[in-house]
Amino acid sequence: MAEAKGGTHMRLSPAIRLQRERASGAHVLLAPEGAVQLNQNAADILGLCDGRHSADDIARELTRRFDSATLGEDVHQFLDAARDHGWIVDA
Repeated sequence: MAEAKGGTHMRLSPAIRLQRERASGAHVLLAPEGAVQLNQNAADILGLCDGRHSADDIARELTRRFDSATLGEDVHQFLDAARDHGWIVDA
C-alpha cells in the first residue's frame, strides 16, 4: 500500500473528476470505471487535493475547519486509501 507522505503535495488523478450532482447535491467522484458517491468529509479532503496541499496541510486545514484534534489521523488514512484506489497522485 502506497502511503500519502506528509510533505508530498497531492492532486486528483488526471482520469478522475470531482463534482457535485445538481439534482441531489451529492458529491461524486467520476472515474473511467464508474462513479463513487462521496460523503461530505471525503469531498472536503479530495477538494483540497489540488497540487498545492500536502497531506499534512490537508489534515491541518480540516482539523482547524472542524475544530477536531483527532481528525488528522483519519485524514491521512483516507488519503492512503484514495491513493490505493488511484484517485490521487503526487503533484
